[in-house]
Amino acid sequence: MSIDLEVRTVSKRFGRFTAVHDVSLQVPKGSFFSILGPSGCGKTTLMRMIAGFEQPSAGDILINGASVLATPPNRRPVNMVFQHLALFPMMTVAGNVGYGLRRRGLPREDIARKVDAVLARVGLATAGPKRIDQLSGGQKQRVAIARCMVLEPTVLLLDEPLGALDLKLREHMKVELKQLQHQFGTTFVYITHDQSEALVMSDQVAVMNGGRFEQVGTPQDLYYRPSSAFVAGFVGDSQRWMATVTAADAGRLRVRTDSGLTIAATAAEGASIAVGARVEIFVRPEAIVLEPGGSPARSAEDGVNQFDGSVDSLLFNGAASRTLVTVAAAAAPGQRDTLAVALPAGLPTGGLAPGEAVRLRFPADRAIAFAAPSGAAPSGAAPSSAASETAS
Repeated sequence: MSIDLEVRTVSKRFGRFTAVHDVSLQVPKGSFFSILGPSGCGKTTLMRMIAGFEQPSAGDILINGASVLATPPNRRPVNMVFQHLALFPMMTVAGNVGYGLRRRGLPREDIARKVDAVLARVGLATAGPKRIDQLSGGQKQRVAIARCMVLEPTVLLLDEPLGALDLKLREHMKVELKQLQHQFGTTFVYITHDQSEALVMSDQVAVMNGGRFEQVGTPQDLYYRPSSAFVAGFVGDSQRWMATVTAADAGRLRVRTDSGLTIAATAAEGASIAVGARVEIFVRPEAIVLEPGGSPARSAEDGVNQFDGSVDSLLFNGAASRTLVTVAAAAAPGQRDTLAVALPAGLPTGGLAPGEAVRLRFPADRAIAFAAPSGAAPSGAAPSSAASETAS
């Protein structure tokens, strides 16, 4: 496997503050690699070091197998698309795309041929004479990409390029960016705080938190096999509980949540969790099966968690519609919990009404337990996906 970009134990310090801690990654040739994380986690600092705008305090950065630490930004085989595209409004589309080639001193005929070819590849074959202010937001994004791709970089860096677009255009551009990357075959390294962008477009994703990588893997790995509580909570929606372990046997756990529910759970891969330990439990909304009107009781030993509850409210969002269900804790009278549940396939929101009795169930292997850090907030202090959706 050919590696276009390699980062080896890179750190970046600004005075006493360390923005990036011993980060390492390998990006295969022709892949779409995303760095996903919240604001302030260090992802843009890392990208600026790859581009050459910042120098690492420690470590090395290699492109095509050679270190680029001594190479200035304008001579590195990388190009960059920024969130604010910085297109030249006084130039035509063709003028913007050909700007870098003119700086390199190419003959006018070669510039025109290369510009026409790259504009055709991004679907703007007839847009060359247009002014930038005559373009839509999506067209401007493609011009910015064409301006980079005409220079034939080994790696294209994209720093949250969809952040300034409206929601519908962002959804469209996610698909279009992936298609363009596949069409050009160039290695893309994409920075984002938007989990949907990372999951939809990427071959691999590095989840970054506090200047470190929490996990690097495929979107499927991050979603279904998170390696930490941070990844489980940050990637996708999850129902989250803080809980105490009351029984443990070979990775199978029984826990009591702070809200009073008793849940059968499974320890995260590689985790050693003992009785009495504090844990964080995560369950994806789609893992929770909702049965209108309840269903016959089943044995607690079959590994399935079951709770009777009532519909609190309906959250209509087309195919992503959900319902909030309130359940009572049998072991703690008076305590109640609210869970966000994906609606069953084929069941319209009109099929349920607030106050209707339902039963929820989910298997123990879909309730993943991570050891809680010391001093972790109780369930009520950190909103679950249900609480977040209610607030929004």
